[in-house]
Amino acid sequence: MPKLLYMVDAAPLFYMDVRSSIDYALLVVALIIEAFAFINCLTQRSDSFGAIGTLSKGLWLVMTGGALFVTVLSLSALSLLGFIALTVAAVYLLDVRPALRDAADGPSSW
Repeated sequence: MPKLLYMVDAAPLFYMDVRSSIDYALLVVALIIEAFAFINCLTQRSDSFGAIGTLSKGLWLVMTGGALFVTVLSLSALSLLGFIALTVAAVYLLDVRPALRDAADGPSSW
């Protein structure tokens, strides 16, 4: 029976290792998504943003750059600010970026 007690005592330590690994992986994924959104926004033409009827390029740069800054500063993708930052980057990548691509290249076949 003593072996069972030792295994139970080791479980919280293992749990914390797994949780910190998952937190770190989510942080890296969030940073990659936010950095990609910021760099993509940086490389777009300014007049394209007005053509699709969205916020200006400067505002999107501030929002995506701020999202990246907040995530780097907090070192957490699971905080409230981390979720807001990831949401800003996701809105840019899933809504604005395809509209910018369609405005530049024409509608895609998808």
